[in-house]
Amino acid sequence: MLLSITIITRTAIKITHHTRSRHRPYPHSSQRTSAHEPGQERAHSMSNPTRCPVIHFDHHSPEHAKDPVGAYRALRQTHKRGWTEAHGGYWVLSDYQSVFDAARDDDLFSSTREAAGTDGLAIVIPPTPMYHHIPIEVDPPEFRKYRKIVNQVTAPAAVERMKEMVERYTVAFVDSVIEKGECDFTTIIGVPAIVTIDWLGLPVKDWKRYADAHRATLAEPQDSEAFRHAVEVELPALSQQMWDTIRARRQEPKDDVISFLVSQKVDDRPITDEEVFAMVDLLVSGGTGTTASLVSQALVWLAKNPDVRQELIDDLSLLDRAVEEFLRVFSPTQALARTVTRDVEFHGCSMKKGDRVLLSWASANRDEEQFENPDTIDIHRWPNRHVAFGIGVHRCAGSHLGRFMAKRLLQEILTRMPDYTIDFDALVPFHDQGTNVGFRSIPAKFTPGKRVLPLSEAVIG
Repeated sequence: MLLSITIITRTAIKITHHTRSRHRPYPHSSQRTSAHEPGQERAHSMSNPTRCPVIHFDHHSPEHAKDPVGAYRALRQTHKRGWTEAHGGYWVLSDYQSVFDAARDDDLFSSTREAAGTDGLAIVIPPTPMYHHIPIEVDPPEFRKYRKIVNQVTAPAAVERMKEMVERYTVAFVDSVIEKGECDFTTIIGVPAIVTIDWLGLPVKDWKRYADAHRATLAEPQDSEAFRHAVEVELPALSQQMWDTIRARRQEPKDDVISFLVSQKVDDRPITDEEVFAMVDLLVSGGTGTTASLVSQALVWLAKNPDVRQELIDDLSLLDRAVEEFLRVFSPTQALARTVTRDVEFHGCSMKKGDRVLLSWASANRDEEQFENPDTIDIHRWPNRHVAFGIGVHRCAGSHLGRFMAKRLLQEILTRMPDYTIDFDALVPFHDQGTNVGFRSIPAKFTPGKRVLPLSEAVIG
């Protein structure tokens, strides 16, 4: 028998029954089940009918956006994994072990557009019309050729060289609002965006255009004017600016990341402009959003938990573990997708070649079998084996920089705005919580302070 669950409210579940047949097992998992050819009716099979149901689940739905934590908890506590017909059909992996296993098996779970049969971004569901991204949409062994290049500008040694830049912008952004006694915290958490744009070698004066355009695609409804303007006007213009900068650095290199990238080789040939663009666009997308999302959620939570905030203020050395815990519970990138490369039975689910699979980092990070009291935010938690940056070869290349910027931003705000309050009624979260989470607006007040160093208002925007 097959069980189908419907997540109706935050934790309410409705169960119905269907029949199954058997299929062969995945080599390093327990018994698995069979599945459909893409586009055909799915007939599941399994030896244990409670393990891999058909679920009514859509991580982009308004219901999910109201309580993604509760939706994933309901799935983990009933079946952990399942198949949904939303967005053309996809598997959902919500428990730590299956997410971990899938993310580390690039032979079985592909990140490429070719495997997904799409021209859109293959690592999200549904695929999004977007430029190809390298190396995140490349599988091994080709992946390693590109990741080796990216690692040279994102490794700990490279981050060490960036610390002065991060320090300067962090202090300056707080300076820009400190005398007013109020601000929208989304202004201050623009630091990762301006650092990314400056570091890459793109025009710093346009950092806010990049940040606003990318945030609009994540935070705004697709039928909104802000979303349309970002997609139809801003992103094409900024993409052209990126192309122009890449070509200019070919002719006249500078001390920036784009100049480094255009000087590299792949398979003993010069790297192409197209390959460089695919890397730069990925770095812009990641650098303008994920760290800001993490810090914004941490600031809101700390405002609701003043005792923990005071503990951090009294001992800033606790921020190292606190940032890891914030990564675990807030998971700025909630989930990413893969495509099955061959028929297989995987953790109780019969998967067919071409099936799409959603790996929920956010749900894995709250798995009760992996983390004690997973819904409790414990800034002393250690060890903390979260997968907020992913796992396996595609683990986020920018993790070292992201950690450092998050810690430095929180340190500056807690030190210079220790009594900040947030208008919780005026908080505006992202419209869609399926892939990325965060806030569009975080109105805050605090005791005014003094500026430390100047920064051009034109740069801050």
